[in-house]
Amino acid sequence: MMRKLIIVLGLLLFVTVLKTHGQEKRFYDAPAVGIKTNVLYWMTTTLNIGAEIGLGKKTTLDIQGAYNPWDFKDNQKIKLRMGQVEFRYWTGERFIGHFFGLHAHYGDFNMGGFQMLGMDKYRYEGSLYGGGISYGYQWVLGKRLNLEATIGLGYARIEYDKHEYQAGGDFIKKDTRNYFGPTKAGLSLVYIIR
Repeated sequence: MMRKLIIVLGLLLFVTVLKTHGQEKRFYDAPAVGIKTNVLYWMTTTLNIGAEIGLGKKTTLDIQGAYNPWDFKDNQKIKLRMGQVEFRYWTGERFIGHFFGLHAHYGDFNMGGFQMLGMDKYRYEGSLYGGGISYGYQWVLGKRLNLEATIGLGYARIEYDKHEYQAGGDFIKKDTRNYFGPTKAGLSLVYIIR
């Protein structure tokens, strides 16, 4: 009888400790990673994926990559490879609500042939790098699914070669440009892994 009582008391103590520990555990204490994709990039046929890793109670590190390998008709192309890393500070709990970020980016490109982008006569091939600041917001859609909107402003140093538009077009010049303005825009679906 005494042995059964000790076993029952031991099980109750065990369950109580587990329950208390679970009640005190908050979202930011758990390891958290978000896997994401930017819907705006998909609209330009650009493949992309990202990961956001929880660093602290109000901080995360967001890493994103994008790749567009496609040639279109009449030598039109928006070929690019890009990467961006961003440190984020959340005003509340991470992965929920408002955040501010500081980002750096690098990419290379080969673009031309699109009248609507002002590139109907020339093709541009080169690279860019820079950084900026951003603001964003994440809405919780479900237990593991969020929607994120973000916009960033900053600087990019662009180094490129300018060619005639047609395939095998003549080299025109090598140039550089300093760009100030929007450096990121996103409407992303985020899957949270805990």
